[in-house]
Amino acid sequence: MTTEITQVTVEELASLMKTAAGVTVDPHDLAGRANTPFAEFGLDSLGLLGIVGELENRHGRSLPTDAERCKSPRAFLELVNGALTTGA
Repeated sequence: MTTEITQVTVEELASLMKTAAGVTVDPHDLAGRANTPFAEFGLDSLGLLGIVGELENRHGRSLPTDAERCKSPRAFLELVNGALTTGA
């Protein structure tokens, strides 16, 4: 039996931004502006902390403390998906 590593997608991040932080953003807009600071989407550090908490619950593991300090969607997804892939 193999364990499938699930990567967090832009679509999932957009959904989490809405459910965990109350910020609605179109996934295509998020993907097209992946280097744009979260603040420009209306997401603050507390909202990002909520997203980190939800992902930790979904995946059953802690994410790096740097995850809540990421400034852009691209940086966040790279860090989170790297941690999920390596198990770090």
